[in-house]
This record gives sequence, structure tokens and C-alpha cells, in this order.
Amino acid sequence: MNENQLREDMARLCKSLFDRGFSVGSAGNISARVEDGVLITPTNSCLGFLDPARISKLDNDFHHVAGDKPSKEVFLHRAFYDTRPGTGAVVHLHSTYATALSCLSDVDPDDCIPPLTPYVVMRVGRVKLVPYFRPGDARGGDLIRALEGRYAAALLANHGPVVSGKDFISTVYAAEELEETAKLLVTLRGAPVRMLQGQDVAELNKVFG
Repeated sequence: MNENQLREDMARLCKSLFDRGFSVGSAGNISARVEDGVLITPTNSCLGFLDPARISKLDNDFHHVAGDKPSKEVFLHRAFYDTRPGTGAVVHLHSTYATALSCLSDVDPDDCIPPLTPYVVMRVGRVKLVPYFRPGDARGGDLIRALEGRYAAALLANHGPVVSGKDFISTVYAAEELEETAKLLVTLRGAPVRMLQGQDVAELNKVFG
């Protein structure tokens, strides 16, 4: 995909996320790789009103080379690109239910989005809870790097989800799937729940990768 088309797609899908309540105000930031660098939403921008031409561009060393000033969370994105080869996009949202889970004290830090449905297994995988850090603190990048590429997605404690993937569109879909699964988990809290079993997860991973 050429850069101009990717800019248009980013503005279009970011607006869709905003319109459906996956982000509010200036919350959230999204990036996607191009041949000579990375496009990332500007700092303090609203996902619902992005100008494709003003989306920030970073070179392959993550220096700002064009567009508006990049998101202050750029270190989160870079950590995924650096530790997970083949990453083509990173989506960080403040979506309601995933953020709610990130605030609960009794979630499993090694599997905070358990295998409730096949699609969260197929599109997201196991999700790690990352300890709280101040938004904009570069320590967040260190915490993602410490995962050594083992997780495609994480919940940032008291903050929200961040998801990486092979391309922009599939990563947006994965972020949406994570939020919908989080909604089910919050809705079902206190009820007897039937999770997918180990053999079910193994089969999904074998068939869908």
C-alpha cells in the first residue's frame, strides 16, 4: 500500500473507531509502517478528525520528518516494532471495557483477556498486563521491550489496551475484538463462565496461526 492510500485509510478507520466510542476526545494513538518509516497520529489529535496530510511521519530511526508533532506515546509503538519482527501497525486505545479490565485488581496479569471466544484467540492471542506508568513516560517502552516480543497485545494498567499486528487493517480489527471480548468479560463477571479449554486454543493456533 502506498503512503497516500495508507494516510487516507488511517483517517477513515480512526474516524470509525471514534464514532463508535472506541476513543473519546484526544485519547488513543495509532501507527502504521511504510517503506521508509512509520506514520503515527499526532499528539493531542482527535481520532475522529484527522487530516491525512498532517499525520506525523517518522523515519526508520523514529525521528520526526514530516507532518504534525507525533504522539507522546511513540515509545510504546517503537517497542512493538523493535521486538516483534513483521509488525506493520500498532493501535493504542482507551476503549471503555478493556480500560475497565485494566483497572481491576483481580485480573490475571499473564492472561488478562482469557480465551472466552475463538476470535479473541485468533486475532489477539494472550494479553499481558503491564504495570502502571505515567502517560508519556518513556519507561512504558521499556516495559513493552521487557516482554521480548512474546505478546502481540497488552493492557496498560489503569490506562487501556495496545495491540500490534502485521498490517493496519487487521490490527484495527484485533483492537476491536479485544474490546468486544473485554465487554463480554465485564458483563459476565460473577456468572459461571465456560472458557475455551487448552485443546481448543491449541487447535485454533494450529489452524489459524
